[in-house]
Amino acid sequence: MADELDSWARERAPDLLARAEDEAVAVLRDALVDAALGQRRHDRPPRRSPETSAPGAAPTRAQPAGHGLWAYCVLQAGEPLPSDLLGIDGESPLELVEADRLAALVSRVPLAEFGAEPLRENLNDLGWLERVARGHEAVLERLLGESTIVPLRLCTIFESDQGVRDMLEREHDSLVRALDALRGREEWGVKLLADGDRLAEAARARSSEVAALEDELGTRTGGGAYMLGRRLERHVREAADVLAAEVADEVRTELESCAIDSVVLPPQNPELSGHEGRMLLNCAYLVDAERVQELRDRVAELEQRHSELGVHIESTGPWPPYNFVLGGP
Repeated sequence: MADELDSWARERAPDLLARAEDEAVAVLRDALVDAALGQRRHDRPPRRSPETSAPGAAPTRAQPAGHGLWAYCVLQAGEPLPSDLLGIDGESPLELVEADRLAALVSRVPLAEFGAEPLRENLNDLGWLERVARGHEAVLERLLGESTIVPLRLCTIFESDQGVRDMLEREHDSLVRALDALRGREEWGVKLLADGDRLAEAARARSSEVAALEDELGTRTGGGAYMLGRRLERHVREAADVLAAEVADEVRTELESCAIDSVVLPPQNPELSGHEGRMLLNCAYLVDAERVQELRDRVAELEQRHSELGVHIESTGPWPPYNFVLGGP
């Protein structure tokens, strides 16, 4: 099991950390804490123990007691679960809370760590956040090949089973529509990266204006040569941007022909994702399961077509289909 986890972490950690950054750090924090712990989900927030302090000491906040329910996804009631699947802490068993022919997959989590105030602090700890994101994602990925799921975002926490049932009943129609839309389909990510220097070289070679500026530069000296050189650099940079946009549009359009739906995402931070080169495109595609190989073949073909630009097109998946669940419960 340890070897399998190590292998999984090496393969998935960079993308998971980047997703954790995008999904959690920018979105969760104060707003999602409030939403996850009840205000937006009409579930009562966990009770807090009264604050206590020693005489003369600064007030301290007591840790909340008891457990909440960390929710991973929604699926049809009656779906079987893998018997060896555990929650985000690697110890707690997973449970199904059912209502109105739907089920939410949950595990119990201590409010001392996942209550409102501890959670608010933990979301600022990227190490903690990465570990929790990886555990959440591991559960979802294990289910992807066996069940159709509507994934729930990180830190979707309820105080009680009844709070989960209330959500399933309140959001029943939208959840059923989402399950129908996702059945037999997979989310795949595609990232288009190019070598910045080779992109500039190609733009330079394709531009007649660059050739004219270079010829003129050979006749200039002093300040005139400097200003013309700056103009040439700016033109090459702009031409490279135009070329990059053309390639990105071509790749996006051709891959859309293999998919049911697509979403253009912001480029990932290279320090978090570990990718090298200039990211020209970051997309998610919803693909019929039987057309996944077609998508991957098209990715390989497009990469070969633009090899002179040092292009690398990376396809990853299947992922939990967050990008194709509109609104969410």
